[in-house]
Amino acid sequence: MRALWAATLITCAATPVAARDPILSFPVACTLGQDCFIQNHVDVDPSAGAADFSCGALTYDGHQGTDIALTSDMAALAGIDVTPVAPGIVRRLRDGVEDQFFTTTFDHPDEQECGNGVLIDHGGGWESQYCHLRKGSITVDIGQRVGLQTLLGQIGMSGHSEFPHLHVALRKDGQVVDPFNADPLTYCGDTDANPLWADKVPYRASGFVNAGFSDRIPDFDAVKWGKAHIATVGGDGGAFVFWAQIFGAQADDLMQLVIHGPNGVFIDHEEVLDKTQARAMRAAGRRLTGENTFPGAYHGEATLTRDGVVIDRISATATLTAP
Repeated sequence: MRALWAATLITCAATPVAARDPILSFPVACTLGQDCFIQNHVDVDPSAGAADFSCGALTYDGHQGTDIALTSDMAALAGIDVTPVAPGIVRRLRDGVEDQFFTTTFDHPDEQECGNGVLIDHGGGWESQYCHLRKGSITVDIGQRVGLQTLLGQIGMSGHSEFPHLHVALRKDGQVVDPFNADPLTYCGDTDANPLWADKVPYRASGFVNAGFSDRIPDFDAVKWGKAHIATVGGDGGAFVFWAQIFGAQADDLMQLVIHGPNGVFIDHEEVLDKTQARAMRAAGRRLTGENTFPGAYHGEATLTRDGVVIDRISATATLTAP
């Protein structure tokens, strides 16, 4: 069992692929850019630094798979299915590791970094590994043949996981292969990349995760958990705030937060981000007074701009009641 979850050394170049490379199906029942996103790619930098296949920063040193993340812990609790990237036979699995929803510390037993997981043999030296599945959700057995529609389990937060996501790793003869570029790399950002996905999976260097309203600047943990949005804010609550969370934040990005209400623009805030972060949250609002408290429907929109180009937008609505 320990051999299943042991880390595999990664080299700068992926294993040279044969004529019969697998054609991969996207393994999560979600829509990228709407209710899920890719937080981390394979690290192709052999040094102490880190770079994804595009030379971007969506990875960290030594990362050996693709992290498909959900927008919040609450979203994971709704039940998001995981299926195989290709047909094969289940060779290993583990279930029974506790999930860590709504916690700020992430502990796990030794040798259980993957948490609840499944290993599938695709033949020809190819295998795929699925980590951080939800406790009790695994539906397959060792030795079972699985197809593209076979339910393996659901996304959870078991093992070493700070947010709900599926870590899926692809290997050929024990060596990590990046599904976004299976060919050996001479340098990251190679325009002749050879992705293995059956359908194009777009690369997004950054984007919004979620957004909402609150009666104060929310705690970042509540934002990550999906518990920060208040759909109806009382006019006597003290403040009216719009917030938004992004992934892949980069230094010098421009973030704009605008609230429109019954009396026009309630607030228009711009802020230049001061550092690169895997996740970041910004909020803007005003204290409520008799002069600016107009009950009714409000619309918030966040815009992320990089080098003069709009990267992403997200919006949310809320109702402000009379004091």
